[in-house]
Amino acid sequence: MRAPFELDLHVPNFNYPGTSPEALFDKLVEIATAAEASGFSSLSLMDHLHQIGPVGPPENFMFDGNTMLAAIAARTSAIHLGLLVGGVTYRNPALVAKITTTLDVISGGRAVLGLGAAWFEEEHKAYGYAFPPLKTRFEYLEDALNITRRMFTEEVATYHGTHFHVEGAFNNPKPIRGDIPILIGGSGERKTLRFVAKYADGSNLFGDVERVKHLLGVLEGHCEDVGRDPAEITKTRMGTVYIAPTHEAAMVKFEPALAAAADPDRARAGAFVGEPSEVAEQVQAYLDAGLDGITITLPDVHDIETVKLAGETLGAVIGTRAR
Repeated sequence: MRAPFELDLHVPNFNYPGTSPEALFDKLVEIATAAEASGFSSLSLMDHLHQIGPVGPPENFMFDGNTMLAAIAARTSAIHLGLLVGGVTYRNPALVAKITTTLDVISGGRAVLGLGAAWFEEEHKAYGYAFPPLKTRFEYLEDALNITRRMFTEEVATYHGTHFHVEGAFNNPKPIRGDIPILIGGSGERKTLRFVAKYADGSNLFGDVERVKHLLGVLEGHCEDVGRDPAEITKTRMGTVYIAPTHEAAMVKFEPALAAAADPDRARAGAFVGEPSEVAEQVQAYLDAGLDGITITLPDVHDIETVKLAGETLGAVIGTRAR
């Protein structure tokens, strides 16, 4: 079951011009329905308790991602929904399986489970969560991958891991499709991509074209080690899109972000900038490198016309418009 994240609209920011808290949910529904109609295969939210840099200051708005996804699920009909990605330090993995299955039932079978080892130490301290060493967090992740899959697919789940276990755990009703695709975020070559090969249905990477080619080669090696076809895994890359009807208008959007970036070279490398044909060409280079799709953020996601333009442009490139 490949993760249906070929064209994902990732929404990390909830502070929009002229949008008060009481109007914010309706704005998010407007964004989600526009994305659904214009070609996006999925919509994802972050799993954070306060805002992260460089998206915004910590006092900015932040929702519980799972709760908001469930609400959006009730207002949409086709777009897939998931966290990009859920931190394994915040919840018991058996609870994660129940929450994600609940989202799947609410959405009629559109949930995707995103998991990662978690990274934001300051947030853990602020909200009273332990932040164990990376080695331990990867042990949490492997336990979570095993427990959630068993609870999605087995009548009664039992698993004894390094830190978490289930013993005769029920997860009824089961997911609508009999399982839920699992996506792992991150580009770590030794552990993250090995876990992708062994456990996941999707992988979201970072880096320029050459870096992505290298990472895909690493993933193929891990797949060979575990006897798995890499084609079973949806492979995407995160990027920020600055798109407008003309090149000049797109640059007007991009130049302030570039000027404000702590690392302009990194900001430039992570961005797709231009009018539709330019952005399409930039994304096509990653598809030619071996990716199946792209996960994007739109700094002006509150502008519904921009959402539509991005979805129609990239949906045509990736093929989601025909589905």
